[in-house]
Amino acid sequence: MGDALHTPSWANTQPWEIYVAAGQVLKNIRVTSLERTNAKAPSDPDVPFPAAWPASCRERTKELTAGRAAVRGVGTEDPAFHHDFLMANRGFFGAPCVVYLCMDRMLSPWSMFDLGAICHSITLAAQHHGVDSAIAINLVTYPDLLRAALDIPDNLLIVIGIALGYADPNDPEDSFRSTRRSLDETVTFVGI
Repeated sequence: MGDALHTPSWANTQPWEIYVAAGQVLKNIRVTSLERTNAKAPSDPDVPFPAAWPASCRERTKELTAGRAAVRGVGTEDPAFHHDFLMANRGFFGAPCVVYLCMDRMLSPWSMFDLGAICHSITLAAQHHGVDSAIAINLVTYPDLLRAALDIPDNLLIVIGIALGYADPNDPEDSFRSTRRSLDETVTFVGI
């Protein structure tokens, strides 16, 4: 984690506040998150889900879902697949450690670029040390639970969670890799 603290930020603001949960604390958070999910308690993340996706993003999300279903040997129409995937997310993928990235509510959305940068730095540092990661909004869908368990003050937005652990070589989803847009599809070169 210390490696990631060298991440650059706008005007050296270093706007991140980082909370790390493991052990019994994380177990309690996980159990409550799964109980709420089973009870269909509405999620209410501090940074809301988009109201809608642009068509291209929606299509890539469908591709991701289809790929995950395929490695499980089921179709996307299988309700059990969707339930199991949601429970895996809300159970933090069974990770032994979760990092929560927060920032002061006073800051503008520009500071989320800095949180994205440190998020990337954390995952790269973890990978360098042989630890896998999963960045997911579903790790922060119940911010009241996280505030209570981790003593996160109300003035902080809980932006994103990073599950840290080791891939399960017996789980086909752990070897699944989503497709990436090509350079031609993604980048517009002008004057080059």
